[in-house]
Amino acid sequence: MSSASGSGKYLLFAALSAIFMGTIGAISVYAGVSAETVTFYRLFIGALLIAVFLLATGQGAKIRVWPGGKVLITGAFLAGFVVFYVMAMGYTSMANAVMLMYLAPVTASIVAHFFMGERLTMTSVGLIGFAMLGFAMMMEFNFNLSGRAEEAIGLFLALCGMLSYAAFILTNRLIDEKIHVYSRSGYQMLAGALVMLPLMLQRDDVMNLEQWGWLVTAGLLPGFLGIVLAVVALRSLPAATFGTLAYLEPITVVALAWLLFDQGLNGLQIAGCVLIIGSGIAQALVSHRRSQRDRASFNEADLRFE
Repeated sequence: MSSASGSGKYLLFAALSAIFMGTIGAISVYAGVSAETVTFYRLFIGALLIAVFLLATGQGAKIRVWPGGKVLITGAFLAGFVVFYVMAMGYTSMANAVMLMYLAPVTASIVAHFFMGERLTMTSVGLIGFAMLGFAMMMEFNFNLSGRAEEAIGLFLALCGMLSYAAFILTNRLIDEKIHVYSRSGYQMLAGALVMLPLMLQRDDVMNLEQWGWLVTAGLLPGFLGIVLAVVALRSLPAATFGTLAYLEPITVVALAWLLFDQGLNGLQIAGCVLIIGSGIAQALVSHRRSQRDRASFNEADLRFE
């Protein structure tokens, strides 16, 4: 979309998506069930909410559209990065797993640069670097390896999760724009839920009414709203821009941990949060100005041909 106002809208969607996605950790703590169960209901209820929304607004035809193989594969990637992340934490520390997982936006930007024509400018490269540095500061540069075989397994699983996350970002950019955003989002979540179903059934969790409430919340916030806004934003934003704003998700996780669970931050971590937010704002401003220049160039071209 060439208009500046339209670009700003998609930047806002990307930021809100990251914030909603970041609520899943706190919701999982309050739900008190396995990660597999939370992930399944996050995706399944999210898909169900999209179907209800489309039926209630007279858009039921969008449900009966075959989404195509790319949409279903992307849904598997959506579930994949969560599964591999949870598995990785069984072998290595959360810090190690998270550090690798959030290399995904950078990986997606590099792949898009070489294979999708989304050229990285020096400014974009620098801002991505600052965001990565900020995230490392949040983790207190804690990427220690113990030398045990379990560590290698954990890092391999986290790497698989990172690649699944990067694939989710990139595959959304390749899906035919004729497939409506609600159709693709709903089927992505449904496909991801079906991938998670066997793993969830193995856990055999028994839930009370309060836990069901948190599972519905998971389906609404990081499920329905988080994923739909991400898919909408990915249709119109370069991977580098979306990837930088995605770092608002770990910021949200840290902020909720501080507010809800009294897990304070030290000076280094606060500085890392500031660096990440600053990089995201700067990337948004760069994208906004580029959109304005593109619009001005387009208008000048129209005037020359009139």
